[in-house]
Amino acid sequence: MTRIDAKFAELKAAGKKAFVTYVMAGDPDLEKSIEIVKALPAAGVDIIELGLPFTDPMADGSTIQLAGQRALAQGMDLTKTLSVAKAFREEDDTTPLVLMGYYNPIYSRGVDVFLQEAKEAGIDGLIVVDLPPEEDDELCIPAQEAGLNFIRLATPTTDDKRLETVLQNTSGFVYYVSITGITGAAEASGADVAPEVARLQAKTDLPIIVGFGVKTPEKAEEISKVADGTVVGSAIVNEIASGKSVEEVAAFVKALADGVHRA
Repeated sequence: MTRIDAKFAELKAAGKKAFVTYVMAGDPDLEKSIEIVKALPAAGVDIIELGLPFTDPMADGSTIQLAGQRALAQGMDLTKTLSVAKAFREEDDTTPLVLMGYYNPIYSRGVDVFLQEAKEAGIDGLIVVDLPPEEDDELCIPAQEAGLNFIRLATPTTDDKRLETVLQNTSGFVYYVSITGITGAAEASGADVAPEVARLQAKTDLPIIVGFGVKTPEKAEEISKVADGTVVGSAIVNEIASGKSVEEVAAFVKALADGVHRA
């Protein structure tokens, strides 16, 4: 059982929904990004997605793209991203960490070396958005053999036939993308999300976590009522981009967490 599996079991037993947050490693700089990540659990975050900066983030909207550019300008790379996880693990051995990004930096490092380093850094799961299920032998299956969850995205355009393929080797949770398009775009709707979550739940026992288009505590609560939890990324990254202090970012996150946990 990974930390992710344990966290969902804990939340289910407590009758609570999961609050998942995304932040870009190294944004606005390495030191402050470590401070922000360390502050997230106390603000009510259940699972942390740690963005791996990449030069061609095709699935990301401008907010996340700019965060990646700021991080890359600070010299962030895979090694330094894993150092954020290591620093976090010095104080927190229970909150799950998911590394989210693209395959190129992992491929360049070498899958076996990367998986060993990720495990040693305290990473619990991976979301690699540009590796389709047809490439499961490339990273997904080796990752799961190494004890890491491999989390897949499903979208409004994922039909039932494709969904079976998507779910085949998925573990940890399913990340349902509530809207078509890129991150940080239109606002999600509970009414639109509910039937899609039900469709996914009919196909898998994994928790369904909904992301994209969630920007306020009210929206986080609305979405969490129809799913197993909610992801917020761009709204938090915007707070960081505006120069807010760690304490101000944490206060913003806590309001979102309270919304999720009211659901």
